[in-house]
Amino acid sequence: MDPKGQGCSDEHPRTVGSVAAFRRDLEGSAGWGEEEGCWNTALRRGSGGGCAGRGGCAVRAAVRGAGRRGRAAGMIAPLLGSAGSGWLLLEFAVSLVEKMQAQEILRSLRLPEFDDLSQFFRNLPATALVGIGAFAAVVAYWFASRPRAVKPPCDLRMQSEEVEGLAGARRSVIGDSPQLLTHYYDDARTMYEVFRRGFSISENGPCLGFRKPNQPYQWLSYKEVAERAEALGSGLLHQGCKPSTKQFIGVFAQNRPEWIISELACYTYSMVVVPLYDTLGPGAIRYIVNTADISTVICDKPEKARILLDHVERRETPGLKSIILMDPFEKELTERGKRCGVCIQTMQEVEDCGCESRHVPVPPRPEDLSIVCFTSGTTGNPKGAMLTHGNVVADFSGFLKVTESVVYCHGGRIGFFQGDIRLLSDDMKALRPTIFPVVPRLLNRMYDKIFSQADTSLKRWILEFAARRKKAEVRNGIIRNDSLWDKLFFNKIQASLGGCVRMIVTGAAPASPTVLGFLRAALGCQVYEGYGQTECTAGCTFTTPGDWTSGHVGAPLPCNLIRLKDVEELNYFASKGEGEICVKGPNVFKGYLKDEERTAEALDQEGWLHTGDIGKWLPNGTLKIIDRKKHIFKLAQGEYIAPEKIENIYIRSDPVAQIYVHGDSLQAFLVGIVVPDSEVMPGWAKKRGFEGTYAELCKNKELQQAIMEDMVRLGKESGLHSFEQVKAIYIHSDMFSVQNGLLTPTLKAKRPELRDYFKKQIEELYSSISI
Repeated sequence: MDPKGQGCSDEHPRTVGSVAAFRRDLEGSAGWGEEEGCWNTALRRGSGGGCAGRGGCAVRAAVRGAGRRGRAAGMIAPLLGSAGSGWLLLEFAVSLVEKMQAQEILRSLRLPEFDDLSQFFRNLPATALVGIGAFAAVVAYWFASRPRAVKPPCDLRMQSEEVEGLAGARRSVIGDSPQLLTHYYDDARTMYEVFRRGFSISENGPCLGFRKPNQPYQWLSYKEVAERAEALGSGLLHQGCKPSTKQFIGVFAQNRPEWIISELACYTYSMVVVPLYDTLGPGAIRYIVNTADISTVICDKPEKARILLDHVERRETPGLKSIILMDPFEKELTERGKRCGVCIQTMQEVEDCGCESRHVPVPPRPEDLSIVCFTSGTTGNPKGAMLTHGNVVADFSGFLKVTESVVYCHGGRIGFFQGDIRLLSDDMKALRPTIFPVVPRLLNRMYDKIFSQADTSLKRWILEFAARRKKAEVRNGIIRNDSLWDKLFFNKIQASLGGCVRMIVTGAAPASPTVLGFLRAALGCQVYEGYGQTECTAGCTFTTPGDWTSGHVGAPLPCNLIRLKDVEELNYFASKGEGEICVKGPNVFKGYLKDEERTAEALDQEGWLHTGDIGKWLPNGTLKIIDRKKHIFKLAQGEYIAPEKIENIYIRSDPVAQIYVHGDSLQAFLVGIVVPDSEVMPGWAKKRGFEGTYAELCKNKELQQAIMEDMVRLGKESGLHSFEQVKAIYIHSDMFSVQNGLLTPTLKAKRPELRDYFKKQIEELYSSISI
């Protein structure tokens, strides 16, 4: 294939000099060499360019591919001699000639033989030939430029296969080797090597972007990032840190370029990164600093340094000795740090120190620890998942194998938003990203906002009609953003994300098939859904390119195996293709830091990670998440309840933004706490005759009953049993959030906190109903 992507090179700008020469080419026995291959490549790509219409190599190769029939030349030659546009007519005819014998085509169409047809065209006037040529040009242009389906990397009817001798385990069918994928490139087996490879490939291109309010994005090049990382790492070593996997460095900051520079500084000298989040709460931060023996923390803002100093002053984190700040700070903070024995410096000061005392990089090995990710969990202290460089590289290599996406190792660049969610839309328009990772909650809000703007029945009908036309293309595997429907209806939606998004990746929670289907059509980009958790380095399944169906999370990544384990108490059995999802492969973590008990709960003796999620194999080898094992409880009558399964059904109700389903072994039925969508509910209520402000609607008992009836309707349609349906709900006007402690940083419900927060309302719901 031509490296420039232009079909044939200009070394063969040949044209046909005479009909006789063309006939000799058809009847000769010489091979076609590079010219034939060039045409075939252009045809497979569907480029419509290259040799076609430029030189004789394309036409000779195409007709030779049809069978080198001498009699065919009798018809084709006068066309070529009479009008240059006849070349294009031949291009269209190739697709038919390749499938049928020429004589068979003519007989089936009851047309005259080639010689008679040749004589017929010779007798046509020039104007008629020009008309035929023009028609052929239009047909050929359509043929060459028509939208084409994304080519899947495997047979979509069977996207995974069983592994012999491993009791029902399944693996991806993508890839040639039966071995699990550990890396994609031989020169990128650690995160340090991944970055260096991107540095080389990008030829010092842009790497990390940021912007200030009302200004364009500014970019740090790969070289600048590498030099700053090496300087920061050298500065850390100068201050007493060790180039060792036993040296843990905390990073307490929002996503920004300095975060990546700090991470890369650790990797350059084999140190381990430990992210800290303010959403974890002060108690969790204290626990992490002590558990990981962190002596140095890199912060973004002075406020976070003060949080850390609070713990030091209370003698809760005696091991913390150094705080490095990305942003400027006042002298008062430095004096406060001195009083409690903590050195406080700017990041620039540490980098300057590192520039004066450079240390030779000490790159890590694949088996070395790279990062410890503390997951907040829904109960107890956070768990520190230990991930090696090999874990991380294996996981993103599996992603690469499926999507061929651009990441650091391909020299890609990453832009960070300003940190204010209210300015996210403005940042998207300025950055114009091509890859957009997003949680389902944001996709749901996009969907609701689009349809809320279609505020009349006519507008909604037109929007749905255009979406159906685009969905028809999606069902045929065609993903594009340049159709008539895009230009008329969806261009503003696409422009709100910058207009260049080619891929959306979603996960962390179930995504609505309705929402995914609409957004694939409206945004004109590939939307992928994945499943995984921190313990398997993020993902373990991923939807396959070309499979645009919804309702599943794809097939196993090429880096891991998946099998299902019986969950008898819920009547899920692996023999029926249902059970707890277990993962094994080079992307599975080493265990929890200094927590052998919980490590043993998650990892069995054979190395299988038990996720706690219930899955089901579909006939095409993809996995569907159907339940959750960890939050199962019994009702008073002994029936098992999986609340998250019920919540995932109820959340599809239009006015419902969030829901918490509650029950316990002392009660015989379920109740729910519902948070309405403030943008959707007023319109939904108005159609049912309810008026008022959002706050007034939340207190309306009749509207409350209408919402519950809609939820129960969805439950019946989804096959919920009577005991799985809520019997009463309470409408709460404020969203569950990380800030109010009801959601984890990954936006999962904290069920114990929700139960305690709504204890009074739950008791009132139970007392109001007797069954």
